[in-house]
Order: sequence, then C-alpha cells, then structure tokens
Amino acid sequence: MDLAKLSAATQAALEFVRAGGPVMLVLCALSLLALTLVLFKLLQFARLRVGARAFIAPTLAACAAGRLDEARGALAPAPQPIAAVLAVAIDGLADGGRTPQQLREEVLREAAAQQQRLNAHLRGLDAIVTLAPLLGLLGTVLGMIEAFRTLEQAGGQANPALLAGGIWEALLTTAAGLAIAIPAAAALHWLEAIIERARHDTEDALTRLFTMPVADAH
Repeated sequence: MDLAKLSAATQAALEFVRAGGPVMLVLCALSLLALTLVLFKLLQFARLRVGARAFIAPTLAACAAGRLDEARGALAPAPQPIAAVLAVAIDGLADGGRTPQQLREEVLREAAAQQQRLNAHLRGLDAIVTLAPLLGLLGTVLGMIEAFRTLEQAGGQANPALLAGGIWEALLTTAAGLAIAIPAAAALHWLEAIIERARHDTEDALTRLFTMPVADAH
C-alpha cells in the first residue's frame, strides 16, 4: 500500500470516528483496551508456558520411585502454574509434618492462587464484550434522536438525503460496537478454554500424585 492509499484509508477512518461522535471515541478506547488485554494474556501464557505438560509424567514417576528431591528439583525451574501446585504437594509429602487435611488445604490454596493468576484481567475483557454493543446502541439512539430532531425543525422542507445521511451516521456506532464485541468474545472464550484445560491438568496431576503407590523416599 502506497502513502496515498494509506493516507486515504486514515482519512476515511477518522471520518467514521468523527461521524460517530463521542460514543465512537469511547468505543475506540475500548477496542484498544481489549487488544491490550488479549496481548497481555497471550504474553503471560507464553511466559508461564501454560500449555507445556511434558514435565508432569517424569515428576510423578520420580515421586512414585520415592525420589522426592529429584522431583522437586525438576519442578524448581518450571514456571507453569501446574508445577507450582505440584511443588507444594511434593514439599508436603517430603516434610511429613502435616496431616492429610492440612496438606490438602495448602495445596488447594496454592491451586486457587494460580487459578486467580491465570484469570487476572479476564473480567475486564468480559466487561468490554458486554459494554461495546450497548454503547454502540446508545450512540445509534442518540444519533437517531438528533436526526429526527433536525427533521422536526425543518418541517416539511427536510431533505430526505440529509435524513438518510444522519441515520447512516447513527448506525455507525452499533456496527463499531459489534465489531469490537465479536472478536473480543471469541478471544475471551479461547483464553477461558486454555485456563480450563490448565485447571483440569492440575487436578489430574494432583489426583495421580496422591493416589499412586509411593516407594520409601531416598
């Protein structure tokens, strides 16, 4: 795309924003916020390696063989939330000073903390999914009110072309609200599916750890 076409596209976008009025500015801010939240969560998941599960089987195998120190050493450098929860469970098993109920509560506390860590900022994205269409509808209603107010003031001399132009501009905010909400909703459901998979894997790993026969630690 050459500079002339880029400039024309920019001017058209700015014209759409101007036609949509103040509500369109709010929608633009929401779109930037939604994009920022999605990118933040993707970077967080990549940094925590949320999808990595290869370390689980060797860790559980070391625990089953009674090599708890080896299992804890394997988990130490792992950034995954599952690794953090397993580390608490293995530390409790190695310590031996906690009752099963105490160990269970400690593991559940760590699992809840890791789940909260993964869910951070998703409520903001969910709010954008809900608010964007409503704000778009509000902008359209306000635009229609203005268009018909202009029609009333003009009496019988109103130009149908001008009325149609006013309605067209009013509908822009509804389209913008839906254009923001639809991809934001898709991203939200995708991120929630990743978190749910991590939660399931954590529960599965803990169940396997606490139900497997463990050899004497050495």
